[in-house]
Amino acid sequence: MDATHVTQVTDVMEPLGGAEFAPRGTYLNTSTCALLPRRTVEAVALLCEEVAAGNPDGSGSFDTVDEARAAFARLTAVHPDRVAVGSSVSVHVGMIAQSMPAGAEILFPEGDFSSLITPFTVRGDLRTRFVPLERLAESVGPDTALVAFSSVQSADGRTVDFAAVRAAAAAHGARTLLDATQSAGWLPLRAGEWDYTVAGGYKFLLCPRGASFLTVTEEAQESLTAIHAGWVTGEELWANTYGPVRELARSARRFDEPPAFLSYHGAARSLALLEEIGIERIEAHNKALAARFRAGLVELGHAPVPDVSGVVGVPGLGDRLPDLRAADVLMSARAGNLRASFHLYNGPADVDRALEVLAG
Repeated sequence: MDATHVTQVTDVMEPLGGAEFAPRGTYLNTSTCALLPRRTVEAVALLCEEVAAGNPDGSGSFDTVDEARAAFARLTAVHPDRVAVGSSVSVHVGMIAQSMPAGAEILFPEGDFSSLITPFTVRGDLRTRFVPLERLAESVGPDTALVAFSSVQSADGRTVDFAAVRAAAAAHGARTLLDATQSAGWLPLRAGEWDYTVAGGYKFLLCPRGASFLTVTEEAQESLTAIHAGWVTGEELWANTYGPVRELARSARRFDEPPAFLSYHGAARSLALLEEIGIERIEAHNKALAARFRAGLVELGHAPVPDVSGVVGVPGLGDRLPDLRAADVLMSARAGNLRASFHLYNGPADVDRALEVLAG
């Protein structure tokens, strides 16, 4: 495809982050896993060397974990006391699922990500209901205890009217759980607008795998059971290493998992980079690249899933993944869709290269 055909679609920016990133090819696969910034790689390597030599703090620093906690809090407009750290979305969601009363109705969009759904379905005594994404808000009813959905659908990049879902949940007294894994890091998030948010760090937050974040409002905290509480969840961190923890942390730290220090030493550096660049700037950048890609696909005769998301699903093109990989263009295939996900280290040349390969 002639790249000049799409240059007027929107004013796209060159990659952000400068020397922090050095992809070998055309990397449009952040929805699977992000590229790590150079500073993050260096932080992880430094901790490895320190632990190998005998680090006086053991395997890592709780202060650095709290740096990451505070950075995530700033990025999502909540106080650090509302943020818990952990290892994965499914563990965070499992704690919420285990805290729901028997018989409670949990409402999901059809086809949402399994790590958000399965912790509820394995209970066996909860009522789970699935509706089309576009009908999520209107489907909240008086029996709904929790509405759980992803901010951006993993399979195809679709989004939903956040305000409408919040309003419907409030009208019926239902709590809300937002999985921001496919948006945190490029789409502004005010976590305090939701009872719970979860976000895996290894995608758009640019963190090493093993870092994830849970936010809990102060009100919702009272009905959440810290089912994996341990010594790190005590109000006084070093006062509860033997015997029962005398007092759980009064903040959302009571829901912490023991941190994977290598991941969090890297996460602190990654989140600092996102703060330096600014989420609003990244949002404009990613959406512009996605719009350029959608317009190019239409010119090629393909119909992408309509949305303004920075993640683009293209139905029926999942079988083109081998051709793209052979040309060193990395995307993913999900539910039959070809999925391209754009982030700060991408630029117009990446979009045009992908369109060129798809043009055959």
